[in-house]
Amino acid sequence: MGGAGPVAMPHLRSARVRTVALRGMTDSVVVRVKPGSRKGPLVEVGPNRELTIYVREPAVDGKANDAVTRLLAAHLQLPRSQVELVSGAASRLKRFRVSR
Repeated sequence: MGGAGPVAMPHLRSARVRTVALRGMTDSVVVRVKPGSRKGPLVEVGPNRELTIYVREPAVDGKANDAVTRLLAAHLQLPRSQVELVSGAASRLKRFRVSR
């Protein structure tokens, strides 16, 4: 039975490998944006874990996109530099790349 190989590996070595692999992970996060909202700044998590982000900034000259990026980074407790808008710059449905 081929299962004997992984059991023979030292536990510390495999833990180190997993830590290195997790360091460079990226996720894709899709959010629905409500620009120009009196309710904002606010992040709502829906029943299916979908995110709706309310910002006061209008959807003019990228102001709402900047505000959404800052708010999403704060919500995920990450530096702003690790959250990048990938698609949907002119849409209310946006996709972000999150690096961890």
